[in-house]
Amino acid sequence: MSTMPVGGLVPRSVEDAADLVVRNAKIHTGDPARPHAEALGIRDGVITVIGDDRDVVGQIGPDTKVVDALGRRVIPGLNDSHLHVIRGGLNYVLELRWDGVHSLREGLAMLREQAARTPKGQWVRVVGGWSAEQFAERRLPTVAELNAAAPDTPVFVLHLYQSAVLNRAALRAAGFTRDTPDPKGGQIVRRRGGEPTGMLLAAPGALILYSTLAKAPMLEGEDRKTSTRHFLRELNRFGLTSAIDAAGGFQNFPDNYSTVIELAKAGQLSLRISYHLFPQTPGQEIDDLTRWVEMARPEDGDEWLRLNGAGENLTWAAADFENFTQPRPELPSGYEVEFEKAVRLLLENGWGFRLHATYDETIRRDLGVFEKLAAEGLFPAGNRWLFDHAETVSAESLDRINALGGAMSVQNRLSFQGEAFLRRYGPGAAADAPPIRAMLDRGMTVGAGTDATRVSTYNPWVALHWLVSGRSVGDLALRPAANRVDRRTALTMFTHAGAKLTGEEDVKGVLRAGCYGDLAVLSDDYFSVAEPEIADIESLLTVTGGRIVYAAAEYEGLDEELPPVPAWSPVARFGGYQASRLTDRSGARQAELLGEAVTESEQHRRWRTARGLAPEASGTPFDPCFDL
Repeated sequence: MSTMPVGGLVPRSVEDAADLVVRNAKIHTGDPARPHAEALGIRDGVITVIGDDRDVVGQIGPDTKVVDALGRRVIPGLNDSHLHVIRGGLNYVLELRWDGVHSLREGLAMLREQAARTPKGQWVRVVGGWSAEQFAERRLPTVAELNAAAPDTPVFVLHLYQSAVLNRAALRAAGFTRDTPDPKGGQIVRRRGGEPTGMLLAAPGALILYSTLAKAPMLEGEDRKTSTRHFLRELNRFGLTSAIDAAGGFQNFPDNYSTVIELAKAGQLSLRISYHLFPQTPGQEIDDLTRWVEMARPEDGDEWLRLNGAGENLTWAAADFENFTQPRPELPSGYEVEFEKAVRLLLENGWGFRLHATYDETIRRDLGVFEKLAAEGLFPAGNRWLFDHAETVSAESLDRINALGGAMSVQNRLSFQGEAFLRRYGPGAAADAPPIRAMLDRGMTVGAGTDATRVSTYNPWVALHWLVSGRSVGDLALRPAANRVDRRTALTMFTHAGAKLTGEEDVKGVLRAGCYGDLAVLSDDYFSVAEPEIADIESLLTVTGGRIVYAAAEYEGLDEELPPVPAWSPVARFGGYQASRLTDRSGARQAELLGEAVTESEQHRRWRTARGLAPEASGTPFDPCFDL
C-alpha cells in the first residue's frame, strides 16, 4: 500500500510533482508567520508548499504518496538535543527495557521470560530508562529475586547513576570475587566473609557500573547496523527525526561511530544525527582534541550526519557527576589549566563545544576560564557552545553565560532522580532544578532532551510531560508553575531550539516552504489531551526528509522494511518502550489492574510478615457484617 486513498483528489500529470502530500491535518507549523495549516507537500526531502488542501492539489502527480491525516495533529519532527543515540544504537537489541513498566512484578516477569530465551554466553541487561519510583512497589529488585528469575544466565540491572544489581551468574561472568578490590569511586557490597553480594554502588562515581557493563558481550559488524536501525526506528516511533549525540564514556572515535557512518553512506539513517567527540583517555585529552581539529571542521557533514563540536567532556578533571544520592563532588584544584588549553584550542580552530555541568560550583569555575579568554576576544566569537544539565545553576551564572553568547540544554533527569534530589537539597532547590524559566526569560536558546539511554528513557513525551507538569515519573510535583513552561514553548524547545544548537534553524524545526520535510502525525492532540496523558503520546506516522520512516495504525506498512533482529533479542519479544496500559480504559483492563494491585498487596503483606512487621494471618476472613 503505497498511498492512502483520498476521495476528491485526482492525480494528474504534473511537472515537479510532490513525492509526498499530507492533507486533512491540524498542522502546528512552529512558524510565527503561519502557525497553522491543513496540508503540505514535500519534494526531494524539502517542503515545497504548505497551506490548505486546495494549495497542495496542484502538486499531486501519479507517483505522489498522499496521506490523509484524518484530522490528527501534525507537528515538526522532534529533535532531542542531548541523546546518546550512537551508543544506544550499538546496544539496543541486547537490552531489556523497563521504560514505561508500572510494576516491579511485571519487570521481573519480563526478565524471567527473557532469561529463558537468552543463549549461553549472552547476558540479560536492563540498562536505563526506568526508576524505582515508577513502580507500584517503589523499590529495586533484590539479588535474590534476580537469582530466582535467572539461576544460570548473567543478569545486570542498572539503576540510574546510583547502583547496579547482579545475579550470581553475572558476578561470575564479570570476574568479581572476594579478592576483587573496590575501584576508585565505587563500592562492591560484600557479605561478612568478603564475598560480593551482587550490589554495586556508585560511591560516588559511576565508573564501576559502566566498566562492569562493558564486560558483557557486544555486537559486531552487520548486527551493529541492524541494532542501530531498529533503535532509530524506535525513536521515530515517538516522532523524533533529529538528535544531537552527546558522546559519552566508552564511546570511542572513530570505532564506535563507524556504524552510523556506514548507514549514512548507504542512505539508511532514518534520524538526522549531529554528533560530538569526547576525549576518552585522562591525560591525553589535549592530544586527542589536537588531532581532531586537524582532521575536520564542524558542519562539514550533510543534513543526515554532521559533526557539531567537542564534548560533553573536554577534560575528565572538569566533569562533575550527577548521582544525587551522594554529596556534590569537589573537583580537583587546578583543573582549569588543562581545561583552558582545551577551550582555547577549540575556539581558535572554529570548533564549538558542549559541557556536562550539573552544579553551579562547576559552572562558575568554567566561566572563570571563559571570561579570561573573552578578554582576548575569543568569547563570543561565533562558535556555538552550551552547558548541559545545569540543575543548580544560579541567576548570576546565567547572566555570565548569556553575556558570553552561550546556550543551554536541559534534560528531564529529575523525572527519574527527582526524589533523590529533593531528599538531599530540599524543596527550594528542587523547585528551580533546572531554572528553565529564568533561562528563557533572558532570551537564551534552551534546547530540550532526555539524556537517554543509561538513565532517562528515550521517549521524548516523558520529557515534554516533565517540562509542562514539573512532575517526576513517580508523580512527585517538583517544579512550581513559575518554573514550568506552556506546551507550545516546550515543543519549541524540542524542535526549533535544538536546530539552533546545530546552526540549522533556517531549515529545521519548523514546517514551512524551504525547510526539511520532517514531521510527525500524532496519536493524540498534544495541545488538548489532559496533562498526565502527554507522556502517552506516540507518532502514528513519522516523516524524515520526505521518507516515511515509521508507520502504525491506519498507516501500517507505509514505512521501510528493516532486517529482523535476532530471535532471542528482548526487542523481538517485548519491543522497546512499554506503552502505558493505563490508556486502555476498558472495564476488563480496569479489572486486570485491580487484580494486579491485589497480588502486589498480598506480596507486600508476606514480606512484612516475614520480617516481623505485621502479624501472621489467621486464615479466617473477618467481616464485621457477620460478627453476630
